[in-house]
Amino acid sequence: MPIKGSAAAQPVKKTHHTKISSPQMAVWDEFWAGKDPTSIYPPVTNIAKELQTCTRLRDRKILEVGAGTARDSLALSELGADVYILDYSKESLRLARASMTGHTVTLLRADARLCPLKTNQFDIVFHQGLLEHFRSPDALLRENHRVLKKGGLLVVDVPQTFHLYTVIKNILMALHMWFAGWERQFTIDSLTRLLEQHGFTLVHCYGDWSRPGIIYKITREIGKRMGITLPMYPRFFGGITQAFYRLQERLRKKRLFLYTVLSIGIIAKKI
Repeated sequence: MPIKGSAAAQPVKKTHHTKISSPQMAVWDEFWAGKDPTSIYPPVTNIAKELQTCTRLRDRKILEVGAGTARDSLALSELGADVYILDYSKESLRLARASMTGHTVTLLRADARLCPLKTNQFDIVFHQGLLEHFRSPDALLRENHRVLKKGGLLVVDVPQTFHLYTVIKNILMALHMWFAGWERQFTIDSLTRLLEQHGFTLVHCYGDWSRPGIIYKITREIGKRMGITLPMYPRFFGGITQAFYRLQERLRKKRLFLYTVLSIGIIAKKI
C-alpha cells in the first residue's frame, strides 16, 4: 500500500512495501538504526559527476538500489532526474527519507533480487557499496538488466582489491568481527568481466581515494569509542592536505592508479 506525503513535510512521493525475508536484513537495520545523515561520510566517489561524462541526467528515470544515506540520489534529483530508491532495510529508507527534505523521490522497500518493477523501465540503475555483499551477484545483476531500457546505463561502485581497506577487512572477517559478516572486492578488470557476463558493455570506468584517508577515519572511530571526539575532517596541515587532494584528483583519471584507489566504479550499457 503506497503512503503519500506532501513535498514540504515528506521528501517522498510514495513508499511502496513488498513482503521480503532475508537473514541479512536485521544486520543492515541494526547498522543504519539511529544514525544521523550529517555524521556519516559521503560516498568516496561522485556518481552524479561520473554519469555526466556519459549522458544527460535531466528527466532521466533513475533507480538507486541500496539507499544508504541516499546522497547520490539527492544529487541526481537536484540535476532534474526522476529518482526511485529501493532497499529492503526500513532503517536505511528512514535515513534516506531524513536526507531528502525538500526533494521528491519514490521509495520502495523490496529485495533487489526480486524487484517489484516493470521490465525496461529505467534509463539508469546504480548501486554503490552493494554488490560486494553478495556471494553470488547473479540475481541482482539479472534484475538490474531486466528493469533497464535497452541501451540504458548500469553503474556499479565497489571496493577496489589492492588497498589497505581490503587487508583490514579480511583480518576482521577472519576474526568474525566484520560488521557485514562477509564482503568481497574487485579490480576494474574483474568487475568488467562480471558485467559483460550479464549482458552489459563497458562505457566508462573511474575510481577515487577516501578523503580524509582511511587511517584518519579509523583513528577517529577509535577515538570516539574512547570518548575522544575528532572533527570529521582533519584541520591540521590544511594547505598540504588540499595540495595532496588536488594531486589525487589528477592521478585518479589515469587507469594505472585505478589499481590503488579505495573505490572503483563502472558505467556499462545494456546490450
